[in-house]
Amino acid sequence: MNLFNRLEKWGDAHHPKWLDIVRIVLGLFLFLKGLEFINNMNAFSELMSQSGFLGMASTGILAHIIVFAHLVGGILVAVGLLTRFACLIQIPIMLGAVIFINAPQGILKPHSELWFSIIVLLLLCFFLIEGSGPISIDEAIRRSPDSKKQWHG
Repeated sequence: MNLFNRLEKWGDAHHPKWLDIVRIVLGLFLFLKGLEFINNMNAFSELMSQSGFLGMASTGILAHIIVFAHLVGGILVAVGLLTRFACLIQIPIMLGAVIFINAPQGILKPHSELWFSIIVLLLLCFFLIEGSGPISIDEAIRRSPDSKKQWHG
């Protein structure tokens, strides 16, 4: 059994239900952050271009990809559907936010989101390992009688 399967089995066996509330809040936060980026797309693109990570032409495309990932990934994390995949997609985005956007501003600057970005990044890493939990669409699919049928071909 490979490492991912062992992590998945351990995460499914040791998942208290209160963690589902944390997962849902995390997903809603990511979704709302995506909406905030849509409402402030020019400011978001400007912030990304100031980071110096990419050229001006790439920041507009990357901004739209980040918005899409936050919207779709946030919904997936909140409802517990493909949670590990959604977290895996969000982790590079949050790493970029921590390293290139928030860290240069410093933690002592007013309205710094560095600590908040780090907490979100850590939660994404946690749910990548832990999985969606008992209150999720993934669990409902796993427990459905249709998923237990064997295909005989």
